[in-house]
Amino acid sequence: MENVYVSHVEDAVTFWGQSISRIHDISKLSDSLAKTCPTMSPVFGTPDHDKIYGGMFTADTCWYRCKLNSILSDDQCRATYIDYGNSEVLNRSSIVELPDDLQFPAIAQKYRIWGLQLQECNNIEQGMTFLNQLIADKKVFVQQKVTYKDGTIACQVWHENIDIGEEVANKGFAEKCRNVSSPEVKTDLSVCSLKSPSPWTSRKFERPPMREPKTLPVLIRSTINHKESDTWMEVNCGNSFTGARVRTPDVNFGNAKKNDSKLLEEIKLVKDERDSLIAKSSTLASQIGKLQLDWKKEKEIYEETIQDLERNLQSAVGDKLKSLASKFEMLRSVRHENEKVHSEDDLLQAVIVVTEEKLVPPSSLSNLDETWEKYNLAQETIKNCSDITKLSFLINRRDNVQQELLSSVDSFMLEVDELPLNARSADLQVLLSALESVYGEPCGIKETDACFDDFHKWKQAKMEQFTRVRNDTDKFLGALSSWFCSNKEFFDLSSENSLESSEVIGNIDEILDQVESHVSKELDVSLVEHDEADRQIIIHAYNRVVQCIHEELHLISLVTSKYSTSSEFKKGIVDWVDCSPNINQLMSVKKTIKGLKAKLRWKLVERSSIEDSDESNETILAEIKDEVKMLRNTIFSEIVREQEEYNSGGLLSGTVERDIFDAEPMKELSSKRPLVRAEIENRMVLLKGYSVGVDTEEKVVERAAKYHQAWSILKEDSGLMELVCLFFCKADPLVYLIVPFYPEESLAAVQAKHSLTSSEILKVMGGVAHGLQILHGAGIVVGALHENNVFAINREKGIIGDFDFTRDANQRSSITMVGFPHVTAPELKLGQTATEASDMYAYGCLFLWDPKMKSLLSGLLRCGDRLRAEEVRAHEYFQSASILVSSTSYEVAEDTPADFA
Repeated sequence: MENVYVSHVEDAVTFWGQSISRIHDISKLSDSLAKTCPTMSPVFGTPDHDKIYGGMFTADTCWYRCKLNSILSDDQCRATYIDYGNSEVLNRSSIVELPDDLQFPAIAQKYRIWGLQLQECNNIEQGMTFLNQLIADKKVFVQQKVTYKDGTIACQVWHENIDIGEEVANKGFAEKCRNVSSPEVKTDLSVCSLKSPSPWTSRKFERPPMREPKTLPVLIRSTINHKESDTWMEVNCGNSFTGARVRTPDVNFGNAKKNDSKLLEEIKLVKDERDSLIAKSSTLASQIGKLQLDWKKEKEIYEETIQDLERNLQSAVGDKLKSLASKFEMLRSVRHENEKVHSEDDLLQAVIVVTEEKLVPPSSLSNLDETWEKYNLAQETIKNCSDITKLSFLINRRDNVQQELLSSVDSFMLEVDELPLNARSADLQVLLSALESVYGEPCGIKETDACFDDFHKWKQAKMEQFTRVRNDTDKFLGALSSWFCSNKEFFDLSSENSLESSEVIGNIDEILDQVESHVSKELDVSLVEHDEADRQIIIHAYNRVVQCIHEELHLISLVTSKYSTSSEFKKGIVDWVDCSPNINQLMSVKKTIKGLKAKLRWKLVERSSIEDSDESNETILAEIKDEVKMLRNTIFSEIVREQEEYNSGGLLSGTVERDIFDAEPMKELSSKRPLVRAEIENRMVLLKGYSVGVDTEEKVVERAAKYHQAWSILKEDSGLMELVCLFFCKADPLVYLIVPFYPEESLAAVQAKHSLTSSEILKVMGGVAHGLQILHGAGIVVGALHENNVFAINREKGIIGDFDFTRDANQRSSITMVGFPHVTAPELKLGQTATEASDMYAYGCLFLWDPKMKSLLSGLLRCGDRLRAEEVRAHEYFQSASILVSSTSYEVAEDTPADFA
C-alpha cells in the first residue's frame, strides 16, 4: 500500500501521481530548474524523444522537466511534463537543454485503475471530469497489482475509505474487464497465484500468444512424437513380452533376461539424452526469442535513427546556418559591448594612475620637519630656563632657528603651490568610488607592488589570447564571406559564369565547421567567468591599488596640513622677525578697558549724586545717562576685541564685572537664584547668578565650557541657547552666566497663549531634536528637559535652554522629577541614573500631539530601546516637513495641543 498525491487525470481510469515520500525532491528540483534553465541554451535541430528537456509552463512561466512527444512545426513541439503528467504545446524558445545531473527518471508515475476498461461511448470527457473531482490534487492509497510494459501500474485506489474503481464503474464511465491479462504486461506471480488457482498445465494454454522462432514448433512437435513413440513402445514391448511368456516358454530365459536389462539401460540412456536435448532445445528457443526481440528493438531504433537522420538531412543546412547565425548575432553584441571597454581595463588604468602618475612628496618636506623640531626644542628650552643670564643667549639662538624655519617654510610653500593637490585628491576619490562600485569593499591584507607585475603579466596573456582568438574568427568569417561572394554569380541565371558545380561547392563544410568552432571559442573567451586563480590576481591588484590611493590621499592631507600650519606660522611671525614684542603694546587693550571702567564708575557716582540732590537738573542727568550707556557699549566692544586678540573662546572672562551692567531685577523669575536683566550692545540678556564654593567652582567652568564648545560648532543653527559670557563676582561667591533673553517664548508660554500649528510643530520640535543630537554627541545629558526650558523663537525655531551647571545630570533630573513628574522617565523614578534615553522620553512627552506621529511617539515613550535624537530627525514625520510647511503654513492647527501630561 502506497500513499500517492494525484497530479494529473488523463481519463476515467488513468491518472498520474507522485509518491508522498518524494515531495521534498520535487521542491529541490523546482529550485534547481529555476536556477539552471535561464542559463541553458535553447534546443536546436531535431530533439531527442528519449532525452529530458526543460520546458517553461505557459500558465505560471516556471520551468519543469519534460519530454517531447512530437514535433508539430518548426517552432512548436508537444511536450509532456514527466514529473506531473500533463502535456501542452510549447514554442522552441520555451524549451532548453538540461545538464546530466537533471537527466534522471520521472518523479510522477502513470497509474491505471485495476480491473476497469473504458467503454466505447461519448461520455469520456464526463468520466475524466468525474475522476478529476474524486482524486485530483488529493492524496490516495494505491495497491499495485500489475506493471505494464510501458511502465504503467495497474492498481486498486482508495480515497477516504472509498474504492475509486467501484465509484467509476457504478457511474458507468468504465466497465469491468473479463480478462485482465494483456500481451504488454509483466504479471506479478504472487498476485496471479492468488487470483487463479488453476494448474500450470491450464495456464500454459491461457497464456497470450507470442511469436517464436521458426524452428521451435518443429522441435516441440518432434519431442511430442518421441514421447508418443516411447509410450507406444513401452506398451507394445510390455504386451509382447508378456504374451511371449504366456504362449511360449523360453529355454534361454537367463540370456533373455540379461538382454532385456541391457536394453532397458540403453532405453534409459536414450531417454536421459532425449531429456537433455529437449532442455537444450528449450534454452535455445528462449535465447532465439530473446535475440529476435532484441533484434526487433534494435531494428526499430535503427529505423528511427535513419528517419531522424533523413529529417535532419532535409534541414541540415538550414539548421547549421541558423545555429551559426544565432552565435554570430551573439558575437556581434559581445563585440559591440566590449568595443571600448575590455575586462579589467579600469583596474589596469587605475594601476597606471597610482604608479606612473603618483604624487611625489615635496623635497623640502623632510628639511621642514627637521627645522620644526629644532624650533620647538628651542622654544621648550626657553620656557624651561630658570637662569635669567642665559635667557638672552637662548632667545638669540631661537631667533636664528626661526630665520632658518621661515626660509624652509618659504621653500616648502613655493614647492607645494606648484602641486595640484586638490585636483589630484578629487581624482583619487572619484577613482576609489568607481573601483569600489565594481569590485566591492577591499580586504585589509597588506599587499606589495609585486602583485602589479603579476597583474600585468596576466592581463598581457589574456589580451594576447583574446587577440589571437579574434583574429582567427575574423579570418574564417572572411573566408565564408568570400565563398558567398565568389558563388553569387553562379546562381544568377542571367549572368554568364564559367564555374562548375564542383568549384562552387569547394570546401564549404570545412569552412562552416571552422567558423562555428572559432565563433564558439571567442564567445567562451569573452563570456566565461574568471576562475579562482584569475580572481585572486585581480583581488590582490585591486587591494594594492586601494592601498596606494589611501597612502597618496594621506600624503596629500599631510602636505595640506603642513602647508596650512606653515602659512599660519609665516603670517604670525613675519611682523616679529626683526624686532621683539613690547609688553606695553600687549597690555594696551587691558589698560584701555581699565580706564573705561574707572570712567564708568565715576559717571555712575556722578549720576547718583545728581539723582539724590534736591535740585537735580534733568538735562544734565539725561546727558550723563547717555554717556554711561555709551561707555558700557565701548567697554563691551573692547572686551570682544580683547578676546579676539587673545584668541579666546569667549566664554569665561576676567574683565567683565557685575557693576558695569545697568541691571534690572527679574523678581518673577528669581524664585531659585538671582536673576537680572540687562542690555549689551542693543541686545537684551539675562544674568543668572549661581552660588559656588571651592569644590564646585571648577566643575561649573568645565560643564559650561563643554556646553559652549558643543554650541560653537554650529552656533545659531545648533538648536541650543547661546552662552554669551561666564564671569565670577569679586565681592560675593557667585558665578554669573549671561544668556539671551526670550520673553514669553518658552514652550509653556507659547502654548498657553496660542497653540502651534502643524507646520510650526515640525519646525520647533525639529530644532529641539537637533539640539539634543548636538548635546548627546558631545556626551552631555540634559536631565532637565521640560516645557519651561524649551523655547519656540518666533514660533519657528526650537532651541533648548541652558541648565544649572552647578549640578550634574542626576541632580538636575532629581529636581525635575519633583517639579515636572510628567516628563520623568520610568527608570528615573526607579532610582536609575539619567541617560540620553531619559532625555528622549522627556522630549516625547513634550511633543505637541499630531495624529501623524503615532509611530514616532511609540518609539520615544516605550520603556526600553528608545529612538535616538538622530533617528528622530531622520523619521518620516520630519522628512515630510517641506511638504507640510508649504501646504499648512497659514492654516490654524486643529490638533490637540500638548498638555504636558
